[in-house]
Amino acid sequence: MDPSPRLRHLFLRYALPVLLVVVAALLRIWPLHSVGTDLAWATFYPAVVVAALYGGLTAGLLATALSCLAVLFCWPLLVAHPFITNLTDYLRLGVFVIVGTIISRMTEASRRAKARSIESTRDLAQSKHFLETITNSLPGLIAYWDKDLRCRFANQSFLDWFGKAPETMLGISMQELMGERLFSLNEPHVRGALKGEKQQFERTLTKADGSIGYALANYVPDMRASGEVAGFFVLVSEVTLLKEAEAKLQLAASVFHNTVEGILVTDADLAILSVNPAFTQITGYSAEEALGKTPRILKSKHHDQAFYAAMWRDINATGRWQGEIWNRRKDGEVYLEWLTITKIHGSADEPIRYVSVFNDITKSRHNDERIKHLAFHDALTDLPNRSLLMDRLDHQIAKAERDKSGLAVMFLDLDRFKAVNDTLGHEIGDDLLRAVAQRLQAQVRQSDTVSRLGGDEFIILLDSPANDEEVACIAGRVLASISEPMEFRGRVAQVGASIGIAMFPRDGRTPGELMKRADAAMYAVKEGGRNTYRFFEPPTD
Repeated sequence: MDPSPRLRHLFLRYALPVLLVVVAALLRIWPLHSVGTDLAWATFYPAVVVAALYGGLTAGLLATALSCLAVLFCWPLLVAHPFITNLTDYLRLGVFVIVGTIISRMTEASRRAKARSIESTRDLAQSKHFLETITNSLPGLIAYWDKDLRCRFANQSFLDWFGKAPETMLGISMQELMGERLFSLNEPHVRGALKGEKQQFERTLTKADGSIGYALANYVPDMRASGEVAGFFVLVSEVTLLKEAEAKLQLAASVFHNTVEGILVTDADLAILSVNPAFTQITGYSAEEALGKTPRILKSKHHDQAFYAAMWRDINATGRWQGEIWNRRKDGEVYLEWLTITKIHGSADEPIRYVSVFNDITKSRHNDERIKHLAFHDALTDLPNRSLLMDRLDHQIAKAERDKSGLAVMFLDLDRFKAVNDTLGHEIGDDLLRAVAQRLQAQVRQSDTVSRLGGDEFIILLDSPANDEEVACIAGRVLASISEPMEFRGRVAQVGASIGIAMFPRDGRTPGELMKRADAAMYAVKEGGRNTYRFFEPPTD
C-alpha cells in the first residue's frame, strides 16, 4: 500500500498547524513587534484559518491551542514586552479561542459539504452510467415521455429501432417520431397512461430499414407522490421471432390435428406425450386414456421379439423405421397399419422424442389371404384365436343339433407355466407355448379344433365324440403328452395341465354356456390338485 496519502494526511493534520503557528509567532515578534496589542492576534487568525482549511477540524483546533500556548508560555521567554498585561488581553484570548473554534468547525463543515457534493456528483454520474449501461444492454426498447409527449430518455435499442441519434431523439415529440397514422393508433393508450392507467398492447411496426416488426408495448405511468402523472415509461419488447415461431407452431398444430394419419409422440422412455384426433379415430383410445401409457397398449402379439428387435436396430442406426405392423384397437380388433417412426434428437445427441405416424391399411388389404389368416389366428402359435374359435363353435353346435350328435369343449390351462417364464425367461416361455400347440394338434383329429385364447389357456373342440370315455381317453393322452419334459435352447422345461370338459347338449346348448361350464370344471381341477381332467358337474343343492 502506498504510504504517501497517509503521510500527507498526517502532515496536514499535525505538522501544518505547528508550522503555521511558528510562522505567525515569528511574524508577531519580528517585524510586527511594534504593533503592540492593538492587533495582537492578527497573525494567529490566518494561521487557524489556513490550518482548518487544509487540515480540517483537528488541524484548526490544534492551531488555536498552539497559538494560545505560544502567547502564554513562549512569548515571555522571547520578548521583553509582554503580550498579555491586563484583563482585556485575557478577554481577547478568550475571543480568539471562541472564534478559532468557530472558524475550525465552519471550515470543517464546509469541507465536508464540498466532499459530500463531490461524492454525490460522482455517485450520480456512476448511477447514471450504470443505468444507461443496463438499459442499453437490454434487447427491449425503453424510453421516457413527459406529459407534453416529449422524449426525455431513450435506450440504444429504441434509437436503433427508429434509426435516430441521441441528440435528435431527446426532445422530439411522439407525434413527430411515430407519424400521424401510428400516433393515432397509440393515442388511446397514451391518454390512458397520462391518466395513471397502465397500458399493454401489441403493435405491428415498420423499422428504419423498412422491415416489419411485431412489438409488445407497455406504457407505465410515472406517478408523483401528489398523485400527478409527470409522464410515462415506454417498454417495448420485439416479438417478431416469437410471432414467426407462433405462426409455425399454429400451422404445425393445424396439420397435427387435421391430418388423417394417426400421430403419437413419446419421450425417451416411450411414455406417450401427445396424440392427435386421428389416433383416437383409428385406435379407439382417447387422448386421456393414452397419455402416460406406452405404445404397448396397441400391441397385437402378432409379431415376435425378433421383429421388434430388428425395428429398434433400424431406429437406433438410422433414426427412422417404416413398414407394416399389426396392432390392436381398444375393442380388441386387430388391424394392419403402415407405420413410420422417427427419432428426434435433443442436446448431446440424446433422443428426447419419438414421433410415430401411421395409417390403417386393413381395408385396402382386406382381400389378402395373409391378413385374413392373421386376423383369425394367434400370432404366437398360429392356432385359431377366440374369434375363429367362436365361429367354429357356432358351426359345430349347429351341425351337432342337425345330426343329433355330440360335441365336447375342453378348457385347458397349463400348470407351472408362470414359473417357467420367471426362471427361464419369456423367450423360452413362448417356445414352450408353440410346442404345446403342436402336441395338442397331434392328439386330435383333423375335424377337431385346437385354439389358443391367450396366455397359457387353450380350447379343444372335439367333433362328435362317441361318448364320455372317448373324451376322457383323449384328455388323458393330452395330459401325458404335455407333461413330458421339453428342451429349448439347452434348457429343460416341464409343465402340466388342468382340463375342464363340458359336453353338448348335456352341459349347455350355446357357445357361452359351454365355454363357461368348461372353464368352471377346469377351476375345479385347479382347486383339487391340478394335472388332471374333470367333466362339468352341476352344483348340488
